Amino acid sequence: MSELHLPWLELAVLIPLVGSLWVAFLRSHTVARAHSIVFCVLALLCAVGEWIDFSTLHSFEAHDHWDVLASTFHRDVLVVDELSAPLLPLGAMLYLMTVLTTLSTKVNRFSFGWTLFSESILLATLSCREPWAIIALMSVATVPPLLEMRFRKHSTRFYCLHMGLFIALMVAGQALVPAGASALNPPVIAGCLLTAGALLRSGITPLHCWMTDLFEKATFGTALLFVTPMTGAYAVMRLVLPIAPDWALQWIAIVSLFTSVYAAGMALVQHEARRFFCYVFLSHSSLVLVGLEMVTPLGLAGALCVWLSVGISLLGFGLTLRSVEARTGRLSLDSFHGLYEHAQVLAGLFLLTGLASIGFPGTIGFVGTELLVEGAVEVYPLVGLAVVLAAMLNGVAVVLAYFRVFTGTRHQASVSLHCRLSERIAILVLTVLILGGGLYPQPGAASRYHAAVALMEHRGDTTSSQHVVDDAGQSSIAPQQPTSQAGLLAKTHPH
Repeated sequence: MSELHLPWLELAVLIPLVGSLWVAFLRSHTVARAHSIVFCVLALLCAVGEWIDFSTLHSFEAHDHWDVLASTFHRDVLVVDELSAPLLPLGAMLYLMTVLTTLSTKVNRFSFGWTLFSESILLATLSCREPWAIIALMSVATVPPLLEMRFRKHSTRFYCLHMGLFIALMVAGQALVPAGASALNPPVIAGCLLTAGALLRSGITPLHCWMTDLFEKATFGTALLFVTPMTGAYAVMRLVLPIAPDWALQWIAIVSLFTSVYAAGMALVQHEARRFFCYVFLSHSSLVLVGLEMVTPLGLAGALCVWLSVGISLLGFGLTLRSVEARTGRLSLDSFHGLYEHAQVLAGLFLLTGLASIGFPGTIGFVGTELLVEGAVEVYPLVGLAVVLAAMLNGVAVVLAYFRVFTGTRHQASVSLHCRLSERIAILVLTVLILGGGLYPQPGAASRYHAAVALMEHRGDTTSSQHVVDDAGQSSIAPQQPTSQAGLLAKTHPH
């Protein structure tokens, strides 16, 4: 296995963990926020360093340099591969932007110590491929939201019931996985239990009610950080994909597709902004699962692209709603609020990120959505139609919410509602990523296609991927000629 030049993974995990201990002893919430930003920036730099370092190795996987955990446990604990390499910077950026955009009106309600602890757990999860370690880390990640809801004196029975069932399913399923399990020799019962646990964590219908409950009872920032990294999809890739047969993955895709269309329809009729965002996110995260289970390089590449684009766009979308809430309180979508004149920058970001999430041309989500639809049509034509239907419903819901929040009347405010400097920095960064990824998508799309092909090869599913490598080291799709988009990706990215 290749080796990174520096211990980027351990540093990315340890920095926020140390920061959580440091911030816990600070009494001033404003000072805690400032120190948390520093720790989040350092963690993001390490995650970006890992991605750049890994890209120079031209290898499918690599472990950390001076890996202390490997010498302790006599095995590689922290490992990065083509799947997780870009997910680490995405997760670190998610936490940085959330902490950065936390206004002074919210610092007393938002726990920066637990936020840094959650970031450390997330980065460790995304750096890990050991099944038991992934299950343990995902179980620990459920604790901070639970403690916050109890601190806010809300009932946690619903949350505990679902998360307890999730942990029990994952533990029982992994305990039943035999040593030689593979897609050609799948453990049916273990695979069903692991799949049920991962889908529950992802909020697949009808096991999605805990997610709306979380958004109602926890702070918007905590709920956003708990669901947006899509660790349920990561568990599917690490625990289910290697041992599940093709027919099982396609059934998962059908269930996820139904959830995507159902959640998009629910987003149209919501009366509260938080529930609206929850259903929009649930619809998009389900589309990611649809592509992940298509068992074709094109569909998987589209899912990996949508994973990144949805993470960035819905991060900005959620942070925009959170910033508006910090100024006006919880938003109702039953009436018009007319906030455009007071928060024009937030209105622009709301519309930009919302349209980017549905794959609007010129944004980062366009190519990923196109690949996902094309990959879905290759398996079942009706699946591609359902993906387009979900995107259409989400687009209508986003535009309707924009009109409700920012137009329709004149809002009278006694204080200024304009963006603060920290919010402007976050808006600038997200805008550059969304438009830059949309106007120049080729490097990211080619990288995700190569990762999809490599993941299919490591799964050993040559019949589904139909991927061959010629003598010149060039990848292609056989025996059929590739479509224009797939052919472009295959020809422009050497194996």
